[in-house]
Amino acid sequence: MENDICKVWDMSMDEDVALFLQEFNAPDIFMGVFAKSKCPRLTEICVGILGNMACFQDICMSISKDENLGQVLLQRLCDSDSPTLLETSRLLLTCLSQPEVANIWVERIRDSPSVYDCVCFIMSSSTNVELLVKVGEVVDKLFDLDEELMLNWIKSGTCQSVGPSTDDSPEELPDFKIVPCILEAAKQVRSDSPEGLDVYMHILQLLTTVDEGIQAIVQAPDGGKETWTLLYDLICHELCQPDDPPIIVQEQKTVLASILSVLSAIFASQTEREYIKMRKNMPLIGSLIRILQYMEGCGKRSVDNSKESEQEETGKAELKEEDFHLKILKDICCELLSNMFQELTKENTLEGLKQGHLNERMCSCAFQNLLPLYFTSVESFLEVLREADGTLAESLEKRFPSLKVPT
Repeated sequence: MENDICKVWDMSMDEDVALFLQEFNAPDIFMGVFAKSKCPRLTEICVGILGNMACFQDICMSISKDENLGQVLLQRLCDSDSPTLLETSRLLLTCLSQPEVANIWVERIRDSPSVYDCVCFIMSSSTNVELLVKVGEVVDKLFDLDEELMLNWIKSGTCQSVGPSTDDSPEELPDFKIVPCILEAAKQVRSDSPEGLDVYMHILQLLTTVDEGIQAIVQAPDGGKETWTLLYDLICHELCQPDDPPIIVQEQKTVLASILSVLSAIFASQTEREYIKMRKNMPLIGSLIRILQYMEGCGKRSVDNSKESEQEETGKAELKEEDFHLKILKDICCELLSNMFQELTKENTLEGLKQGHLNERMCSCAFQNLLPLYFTSVESFLEVLREADGTLAESLEKRFPSLKVPT
């Protein structure tokens, strides 16, 4: 029977088969399965078939408008079976990705507090990378679609009686906070799934688009240190490293932009925190400048490529999109670097020069990208540099005459 129903699962990717299943009320049959079956594999397959059927607009509309089916599917998020959770998340993402029905699901989820707790439970406790990535994509899509829902989840943290249980009463889940759950999931996926890391970093970035989200990060019991430490480690030790080719910045541009946005938001709001003191963060300045250097290399390559594909409209569109994402990354990188430059002292600068996080080539690249918009920050750093290394400061003044102190 499992082999036969798996064949139906495979065939349901075909629109004609999906329409045939809908015509014979397959969703209602699956409702009966969800209510009575004690077999996790059967539940997984039925949700998977619905997920395939939902890929087609008319069927997705029909499934989405069925309130009873919608509630039953949301309850599947409280399942203890990872494959069922994966298929449920895939189905939800499919529906949320279709503009015609997305709002139906957003409102349904907003009105179902248990979804928050179930999702947080998965993010904080699962070790299944594939499941974590898919759940992250659902959360990312929800936050992108509806700021009100994101605000509700940021403020949530009350116990709900939901989740799998071994007896007649539902299990009471812990008092979840959204930020620690996101961080735990990001740690789980960072080594095995670059796309998963990208998703969770973007969720954090979306949180920083509202004041409540920034406060949820920096007013955690550790004052935001765990978030800063994870993101700092990713930038300084994993992404866009010295032994990577410059083109790596093109591959990592979206995750880099998300991480730097969050670091910038924390830095701007928590400059008095010990973990943000500049003496501990000189490697970050070096990493920011390296990203700018790599982008300069990518910029030259984009110009060369655009000359080669002048007759190819598709190539032009792709290059424009690449340039757009790189510009966003550059803007975010420059903003954080300028803020950090203003906090540098003579001692920090000497340490940075000694450790190789600053040198003439790197300072020149930084100035080239920061000027003229961040003139004040560059001027502030150059004043400190004159005390730390007058020769280097003089050389930079010759290269950038607008910075020269009038005599």
